[in-house]
Amino acid sequence: MTRKIIFDCDPGVDDCIALMAALASPEDFDVLGICTVAGNVPLEVCTRNALKLTALAGRDDVPVYAGCPRPMVEQPVAAAHIHGETGLGAARLPEPTHAASTQHAVDFLVETLRHAEPRSITLAPTGPLTNIAVALVKAPDIAESIQDIVLMGGARSEGGNITASAEFNMYADPHAARVVFQSGLPITAIGLDTTLQLRCTPSRHEALESMGNEAGAVAAQMIGHVNAIYGEIYGAEGAALHDPCVVLYLLKPDLFETRRAYIEVETRAGLTRGHTSVDIYIADDETNADWAMGIDAEAAFALLHERISRL
Repeated sequence: MTRKIIFDCDPGVDDCIALMAALASPEDFDVLGICTVAGNVPLEVCTRNALKLTALAGRDDVPVYAGCPRPMVEQPVAAAHIHGETGLGAARLPEPTHAASTQHAVDFLVETLRHAEPRSITLAPTGPLTNIAVALVKAPDIAESIQDIVLMGGARSEGGNITASAEFNMYADPHAARVVFQSGLPITAIGLDTTLQLRCTPSRHEALESMGNEAGAVAAQMIGHVNAIYGEIYGAEGAALHDPCVVLYLLKPDLFETRRAYIEVETRAGLTRGHTSVDIYIADDETNADWAMGIDAEAAFALLHERISRL
């Protein structure tokens, strides 16, 4: 059955890889729209990258909506030191073939969800949760139409990747994250504990390079840039494919090990801003999310490779 879905993202190298896999899967996803939010790079860059990605995928039928240019409370932070100033690493994507909608992403979310059937639309955020939180605050009634939220964010055993305590998306807008986790909606959170298990190792990078299509070449160029930085900063072989894990979970949840948990996000400034408290030893009736604990990395990359090869 085709899943109605809205992607909310801050492209970003790994967001682009996730969108490639999603847009190559029309039998699985009816993509109602792509919303952009300030995160890895500023909002206008994220929006342009989303438009370039839809051009690459030949999916001009998918509208793009620019959303919030800054977090709900905090000042913006970015990750250009990882993704490059363009957000695309060293890759060059085709120029956009259509413009972003003039409708704000939050208004699109509210309008679309208000006119949808109950529990009929999945939200798939791979960036800061600003757009979704603002929509829920502005129009709480839209929660009735949300089937579930599958997000990339947080960490438990792995600490953080922007500070010692926090994963980037949670740190970028902790107040928005708190709104979402306290919404009472069905949530699956895929954080660093899982995403760091799915790395673009040299052999996987070579598989993308040798795919034989433009999408594979672009994916390899983008990830090659991040691989070099991961090696320099972390001494790691292969960058983590964080955001594609959301799409892979939606395509094949059996690839993941999850556990019920209660997740809370620290909003106070200081060393623990954006820290996710993930309690997996709590009674089921007190939990608020499914927390991803692990992934079958070989099978997951094979699925990702197969989808990108379609473009």
